[in-house]
Amino acid sequence: MNPSLTPRQIVKDLLQGIKLTRPLFLPIVFSLGAKIENVPLRDFLANPTKITNALRQIRARVRSDGVACYFDPNLEAEALGATLQWHPDDKPAMLHWPHQPQKGALPEGLRSPEEAAKHPRVGVAVEVIQRLKSLLRDEPLLLAGVSGPFTLAAQLLQLTQTEAARCDDLPADAVELAAATITQIATKLVEAGANAIFIREEILPPLAPQSAESWATSLAPALNIIRFYQALPILQITDTHSFAENKAILSNQNWDCILCHTLPTSNNGVALPCAPPPSGSAQMGIAVPSNAFQSDESGTESFRQSLHNIIDELQPAVITTATDVPATTDVKQLSKLWEEIHR
Repeated sequence: MNPSLTPRQIVKDLLQGIKLTRPLFLPIVFSLGAKIENVPLRDFLANPTKITNALRQIRARVRSDGVACYFDPNLEAEALGATLQWHPDDKPAMLHWPHQPQKGALPEGLRSPEEAAKHPRVGVAVEVIQRLKSLLRDEPLLLAGVSGPFTLAAQLLQLTQTEAARCDDLPADAVELAAATITQIATKLVEAGANAIFIREEILPPLAPQSAESWATSLAPALNIIRFYQALPILQITDTHSFAENKAILSNQNWDCILCHTLPTSNNGVALPCAPPPSGSAQMGIAVPSNAFQSDESGTESFRQSLHNIIDELQPAVITTATDVPATTDVKQLSKLWEEIHR
Protein backbone atom coordinates (compact mmCIF):
# COMPACT_ATOMS: atom_id res chain seq x y z
CA MET A 1 0.00 0.00 0.00
CA ASN A 2 1.25 3.48 -0.85
CA PRO A 3 2.19 5.11 2.47
CA SER A 4 1.02 8.49 1.14
CA LEU A 5 -2.58 7.29 0.86
CA THR A 6 -4.99 9.27 3.02
CA PRO A 7 -7.38 7.46 5.38
CA ARG A 8 -10.25 8.22 3.00
CA GLN A 9 -8.37 6.61 0.13
CA ILE A 10 -7.66 3.61 2.35
CA VAL A 11 -11.42 3.25 3.00
CA LYS A 12 -12.01 3.11 -0.75
CA ASP A 13 -9.50 0.26 -0.97
CA LEU A 14 -11.17 -1.58 1.91
CA LEU A 15 -14.58 -1.28 0.26
CA GLN A 16 -13.09 -2.84 -2.86
CA GLY A 17 -11.56 -5.70 -0.88
CA ILE A 18 -7.96 -4.59 -1.40
CA LYS A 19 -5.64 -5.96 1.27
CA LEU A 20 -3.90 -3.29 3.33
CA THR A 21 -0.39 -3.22 4.77
CA ARG A 22 -1.49 -1.47 7.98
CA PRO A 23 -4.76 -1.12 9.87
CA LEU A 24 -6.74 2.08 10.27
CA PHE A 25 -6.47 3.43 13.82
CA LEU A 26 -9.91 4.79 14.77
CA PRO A 27 -10.19 5.33 18.55
CA ILE A 28 -13.52 6.60 19.87
CA VAL A 29 -12.62 9.84 21.68
CA PHE A 30 -15.81 11.85 22.00
CA SER A 31 -17.22 12.52 25.48
CA LEU A 32 -13.76 13.65 26.61
CA GLY A 33 -14.73 16.81 24.73
CA ALA A 34 -17.18 17.75 27.49
CA LYS A 35 -14.25 17.87 29.92
CA ILE A 36 -12.22 19.96 27.49
CA GLU A 37 -15.11 22.42 27.09
CA ASN A 38 -15.82 22.29 30.84
CA VAL A 39 -19.54 21.61 30.42
CA PRO A 40 -21.80 18.76 31.61
CA LEU A 41 -22.12 15.93 29.12
CA ARG A 42 -25.86 16.58 28.66
CA ASP A 43 -25.09 20.14 27.49
CA PHE A 44 -22.17 19.01 25.34
CA LEU A 45 -24.32 16.48 23.44
CA ALA A 46 -26.75 19.22 22.38
CA ASN A 47 -24.23 21.86 21.32
CA PRO A 48 -22.62 21.43 17.89
CA THR A 49 -20.32 24.41 18.39
CA LYS A 50 -18.80 23.05 21.61
CA ILE A 51 -18.51 19.56 20.10
CA THR A 52 -16.74 20.90 17.01
CA ASN A 53 -14.35 23.04 19.04
CA ALA A 54 -13.49 20.16 21.38
CA LEU A 55 -12.96 17.65 18.58
CA ARG A 56 -10.57 20.01 16.80
CA GLN A 57 -8.53 20.23 20.02
CA ILE A 58 -8.60 16.44 20.41
CA ARG A 59 -7.49 16.08 16.80
CA ALA A 60 -4.42 18.19 17.58
CA ARG A 61 -3.51 15.96 20.55
CA VAL A 62 -4.40 12.42 19.41
CA ARG A 63 -2.71 10.92 16.38
CA SER A 64 -5.22 8.73 14.55
CA ASP A 65 -6.91 8.14 11.21
CA GLY A 66 -10.29 9.51 12.27
CA VAL A 67 -12.34 11.91 14.38
CA ALA A 68 -15.25 10.62 16.49
CA CYS A 69 -17.93 13.15 15.52
CA TYR A 70 -20.87 11.78 17.54
CA PHE A 71 -21.17 8.77 19.83
CA ASP A 72 -24.02 8.43 22.33
CA PRO A 73 -25.54 5.03 23.19
CA ASN A 74 -28.90 6.68 23.99
CA LEU A 75 -29.28 8.65 20.76
CA GLU A 76 -31.69 6.29 18.99
CA ALA A 77 -33.79 5.53 22.08
CA GLU A 78 -34.27 9.23 22.80
CA ALA A 79 -35.10 9.87 19.15
CA LEU A 80 -37.82 7.20 19.36
CA GLY A 81 -39.44 8.83 22.42
CA ALA A 82 -37.47 8.12 25.59
CA THR A 83 -36.43 10.89 27.95
CA LEU A 84 -33.00 10.95 29.60
CA GLN A 85 -32.69 11.26 33.35
CA TRP A 86 -29.30 12.74 34.21
CA HIS A 87 -27.52 12.37 37.52
CA PRO A 88 -26.00 15.47 39.16
CA ASP A 89 -22.51 13.92 39.09
CA ASP A 90 -22.68 13.38 35.30
CA LYS A 91 -22.96 9.61 35.51
CA PRO A 92 -24.48 7.93 32.42
CA ALA A 93 -28.07 8.97 31.83
CA MET A 94 -30.96 6.60 32.53
CA LEU A 95 -33.70 6.03 29.96
CA HIS A 96 -37.28 6.74 30.98
CA TRP A 97 -40.23 5.83 28.80
CA PRO A 98 -43.57 7.66 28.99
CA HIS A 99 -46.41 5.46 30.28
CA GLN A 100 -43.75 3.17 31.76
CA PRO A 101 -44.44 -0.15 29.98
CA GLN A 102 -44.08 -3.64 31.34
CA LYS A 103 -40.53 -4.99 31.09
CA GLY A 104 -40.20 -6.95 27.87
CA ALA A 105 -42.96 -5.02 26.06
CA LEU A 106 -42.54 -2.20 23.55
CA PRO A 107 -43.50 1.25 24.92
CA GLU A 108 -46.60 2.91 23.52
CA GLY A 109 -46.50 6.03 21.40
CA LEU A 110 -43.06 5.50 19.87
CA ARG A 111 -42.05 7.67 16.96
CA SER A 112 -41.60 6.05 13.57
CA PRO A 113 -38.03 5.46 12.33
CA GLU A 114 -38.51 8.30 9.84
CA GLU A 115 -39.63 10.66 12.62
CA ALA A 116 -36.77 9.54 14.85
CA ALA A 117 -34.26 10.51 12.16
CA LYS A 118 -35.57 14.11 12.39
CA HIS A 119 -34.94 14.36 16.14
CA PRO A 120 -32.96 17.49 17.16
CA ARG A 121 -30.00 15.50 18.49
CA VAL A 122 -29.68 13.63 15.21
CA GLY A 123 -29.57 17.11 13.70
CA VAL A 124 -26.71 18.02 16.07
CA ALA A 125 -24.72 14.99 14.91
CA VAL A 126 -25.36 15.90 11.27
CA GLU A 127 -24.23 19.50 11.85
CA VAL A 128 -21.02 18.42 13.60
CA ILE A 129 -20.11 16.15 10.66
CA GLN A 130 -20.86 18.88 8.14
CA ARG A 131 -18.77 21.44 10.03
CA LEU A 132 -15.77 19.15 10.48
CA LYS A 133 -15.94 18.10 6.84
CA SER A 134 -15.23 21.71 5.85
CA LEU A 135 -12.82 22.54 8.70
CA LEU A 136 -10.43 19.56 8.80
CA ARG A 137 -8.11 19.75 5.83
CA ASP A 138 -5.93 16.72 6.57
CA GLU A 139 -8.64 14.28 5.47
CA PRO A 140 -9.22 12.27 8.65
CA LEU A 141 -12.15 9.91 8.56
CA LEU A 142 -15.30 11.38 10.09
CA LEU A 143 -16.72 8.72 12.41
CA ALA A 144 -20.13 8.29 14.01
CA GLY A 145 -21.81 5.52 15.98
CA VAL A 146 -25.25 3.98 16.17
CA SER A 147 -26.55 1.19 18.37
CA GLY A 148 -26.95 -2.29 16.94
CA PRO A 149 -30.42 -3.85 16.50
CA PHE A 150 -30.14 -6.13 19.55
CA THR A 151 -28.79 -3.32 21.73
CA LEU A 152 -31.50 -0.83 20.77
CA ALA A 153 -34.20 -3.52 21.00
CA ALA A 154 -33.06 -4.30 24.56
CA GLN A 155 -33.32 -0.60 25.42
CA LEU A 156 -36.85 -0.48 23.99
CA LEU A 157 -37.82 -3.54 26.03
CA GLN A 158 -36.14 -2.22 29.21
CA LEU A 159 -33.92 -5.31 29.43
CA THR A 160 -30.53 -5.21 31.10
CA GLN A 161 -27.51 -6.65 29.33
CA THR A 162 -27.72 -9.76 31.51
CA GLU A 163 -31.45 -10.23 30.86
CA ALA A 164 -31.08 -9.74 27.11
CA ALA A 165 -28.09 -12.09 26.95
CA ARG A 166 -30.25 -14.85 28.45
CA CYS A 167 -32.91 -14.45 25.75
CA ASP A 168 -32.62 -16.98 22.98
CA ASP A 169 -34.73 -14.73 20.79
CA LEU A 170 -35.61 -11.06 21.31
CA PRO A 171 -39.11 -10.17 19.99
CA ALA A 172 -39.01 -9.72 16.23
CA ASP A 173 -41.07 -6.51 16.28
CA ALA A 174 -38.57 -4.82 18.60
CA VAL A 175 -35.57 -5.90 16.51
CA GLU A 176 -37.30 -4.81 13.28
CA LEU A 177 -38.13 -1.36 14.70
CA ALA A 178 -34.59 -1.00 16.00
CA ALA A 179 -33.04 -1.99 12.68
CA ALA A 180 -35.28 0.38 10.71
CA THR A 181 -34.43 3.26 13.06
CA ILE A 182 -30.69 2.57 12.82
CA THR A 183 -30.94 2.56 9.02
CA GLN A 184 -32.74 5.91 8.94
CA ILE A 185 -30.29 7.59 11.31
CA ALA A 186 -27.22 6.07 9.63
CA THR A 187 -28.55 7.46 6.34
CA LYS A 188 -28.61 10.98 7.80
CA LEU A 189 -25.03 10.57 9.05
CA VAL A 190 -23.53 9.35 5.77
CA GLU A 191 -25.50 11.93 3.78
CA ALA A 192 -23.83 14.57 5.97
CA GLY A 193 -20.39 13.21 5.08
CA ALA A 194 -19.49 10.52 7.64
CA ASN A 195 -16.79 8.22 6.26
CA ALA A 196 -17.27 5.33 8.71
CA ILE A 197 -20.22 4.23 10.83
CA PHE A 198 -19.79 2.02 13.89
CA ILE A 199 -22.81 -0.21 14.54
CA ARG A 200 -22.21 -1.06 18.18
CA GLU A 201 -23.76 -4.22 19.59
CA GLU A 202 -23.22 -4.03 23.35
CA ILE A 203 -25.75 -6.84 23.75
CA LEU A 204 -25.50 -10.06 21.77
CA PRO A 205 -27.67 -13.00 22.88
CA PRO A 206 -26.71 -16.60 22.10
CA LEU A 207 -27.20 -17.10 18.37
CA ALA A 208 -28.48 -20.13 16.51
CA PRO A 209 -27.93 -20.29 12.73
CA GLN A 210 -31.50 -19.09 12.05
CA SER A 211 -31.39 -16.18 14.51
CA ALA A 212 -27.95 -15.17 13.21
CA GLU A 213 -29.34 -15.10 9.70
CA SER A 214 -32.31 -12.98 10.83
CA TRP A 215 -29.97 -10.56 12.61
CA ALA A 216 -27.75 -10.27 9.53
CA THR A 217 -30.84 -9.62 7.41
CA SER A 218 -31.96 -6.86 9.78
CA LEU A 219 -28.53 -5.22 9.49
CA ALA A 220 -28.34 -5.45 5.70
CA PRO A 221 -30.25 -2.22 4.85
CA ALA A 222 -28.00 -0.13 7.11
CA LEU A 223 -24.83 -1.77 5.78
CA ASN A 224 -25.99 -1.26 2.20
CA ILE A 225 -26.80 2.43 2.62
CA ILE A 226 -23.49 3.08 4.37
CA ARG A 227 -21.57 1.39 1.56
CA PHE A 228 -23.70 3.20 -1.06
CA TYR A 229 -22.25 6.47 0.24
CA GLN A 230 -18.72 5.01 0.01
CA ALA A 231 -18.46 4.92 3.81
CA LEU A 232 -17.07 2.04 5.83
CA PRO A 233 -19.52 0.02 7.98
CA ILE A 234 -17.98 -1.41 11.16
CA LEU A 235 -20.03 -3.92 13.16
CA GLN A 236 -18.57 -3.80 16.65
CA ILE A 237 -19.29 -6.54 19.18
CA THR A 238 -18.15 -4.97 22.44
CA ASP A 239 -18.54 -7.90 24.87
CA THR A 240 -15.68 -10.41 24.70
CA HIS A 241 -17.74 -13.26 26.18
CA SER A 242 -20.61 -12.79 23.70
CA PHE A 243 -18.22 -12.69 20.78
CA ALA A 244 -16.41 -15.84 21.91
CA GLU A 245 -19.72 -17.63 22.47
CA ASN A 246 -20.99 -16.76 18.99
CA LYS A 247 -17.72 -16.69 17.09
CA ALA A 248 -18.29 -19.75 14.91
CA ILE A 249 -21.75 -18.61 13.83
CA LEU A 250 -20.59 -15.02 13.26
CA SER A 251 -17.78 -16.25 11.06
CA ASN A 252 -20.16 -18.20 8.86
CA GLN A 253 -22.11 -15.10 7.84
CA ASN A 254 -21.18 -13.15 4.72
CA TRP A 255 -20.70 -9.69 6.21
CA ASP A 256 -20.44 -6.61 3.99
CA CYS A 257 -18.60 -4.79 6.76
CA ILE A 258 -15.66 -4.89 9.14
CA LEU A 259 -16.48 -7.32 11.98
CA CYS A 260 -14.82 -5.90 15.07
CA HIS A 261 -14.42 -7.53 18.48
CA THR A 262 -12.84 -6.50 21.79
CA LEU A 263 -9.50 -8.02 22.73
CA PRO A 264 -9.54 -10.11 25.90
CA THR A 265 -7.09 -8.85 28.52
CA SER A 266 -5.52 -10.07 31.70
CA ASN A 267 -6.21 -8.39 35.05
CA ASN A 268 -3.26 -6.03 34.54
CA GLY A 269 -4.49 -4.93 31.12
CA VAL A 270 -2.17 -7.03 28.94
CA ALA A 271 -3.81 -8.13 25.67
CA LEU A 272 -4.26 -11.89 25.48
CA PRO A 273 -3.82 -13.88 22.28
CA CYS A 274 -7.01 -14.73 20.41
CA ALA A 275 -7.40 -17.29 17.68
CA PRO A 276 -7.60 -15.91 14.15
CA PRO A 277 -11.01 -16.05 12.45
CA PRO A 278 -11.70 -18.97 10.12
CA SER A 279 -10.80 -18.41 6.50
CA GLY A 280 -13.51 -16.88 4.34
CA SER A 281 -14.97 -14.69 7.09
CA ALA A 282 -15.35 -10.92 7.02
CA GLN A 283 -12.46 -8.52 7.29
CA MET A 284 -11.71 -8.19 10.97
CA GLY A 285 -11.18 -5.33 13.35
CA ILE A 286 -10.04 -5.33 16.96
CA ALA A 287 -10.98 -3.03 19.84
CA VAL A 288 -8.71 -2.10 22.73
CA PRO A 289 -10.43 -2.36 26.14
CA SER A 290 -10.45 0.71 28.37
CA ASN A 291 -8.41 -0.97 31.13
CA ALA A 292 -5.43 -0.94 28.77
CA PHE A 293 -5.24 2.82 29.35
CA GLN A 294 -5.68 2.66 33.11
CA SER A 295 -2.53 0.66 33.87
CA ASP A 296 0.79 2.06 35.05
CA GLU A 297 3.55 2.72 32.52
CA SER A 298 4.91 -0.84 32.71
CA GLY A 299 1.42 -2.23 32.15
CA THR A 300 0.74 -0.07 29.11
CA GLU A 301 4.16 -0.94 27.68
CA SER A 302 3.36 -4.66 28.11
CA PHE A 303 0.02 -4.11 26.42
CA ARG A 304 1.59 -2.37 23.43
CA GLN A 305 4.07 -5.20 22.99
CA SER A 306 1.35 -7.84 23.12
CA LEU A 307 -0.82 -5.77 20.77
CA HIS A 308 1.97 -5.61 18.23
CA ASN A 309 2.14 -9.44 18.17
CA ILE A 310 -1.64 -9.69 17.80
CA ILE A 311 -1.63 -7.22 14.90
CA ASP A 312 1.05 -9.27 13.13
CA GLU A 313 -1.01 -12.44 13.62
CA LEU A 314 -4.54 -11.21 12.89
CA GLN A 315 -3.74 -8.41 10.40
CA PRO A 316 -6.89 -6.46 11.30
CA ALA A 317 -8.30 -3.82 8.97
CA VAL A 318 -9.30 -1.53 11.85
CA ILE A 319 -8.11 -0.92 15.41
CA THR A 320 -10.46 1.03 17.66
CA THR A 321 -11.40 1.29 21.33
CA ALA A 322 -14.03 -0.88 23.00
CA THR A 323 -15.76 2.19 24.42
CA ASP A 324 -15.76 5.93 24.14
CA VAL A 325 -12.51 6.45 26.07
CA PRO A 326 -13.03 7.58 29.68
CA ALA A 327 -12.35 11.21 30.56
CA THR A 328 -9.51 10.00 32.83
CA THR A 329 -7.61 8.52 29.88
CA ASP A 330 -4.15 9.89 29.16
CA VAL A 331 -4.43 10.66 25.44
CA LYS A 332 -0.67 10.29 25.13
CA GLN A 333 -1.29 6.54 25.48
CA LEU A 334 -3.48 6.66 22.36
CA SER A 335 -0.73 8.37 20.38
CA LYS A 336 1.71 5.69 21.54
CA LEU A 337 -0.68 3.07 20.15
CA TRP A 338 -0.55 4.95 16.83
CA GLU A 339 3.24 4.70 16.92
CA GLU A 340 3.02 0.97 17.71
CA ILE A 341 0.76 0.38 14.72
CA HIS A 342 3.17 2.23 12.43
CA ARG A 343 6.27 0.53 13.83
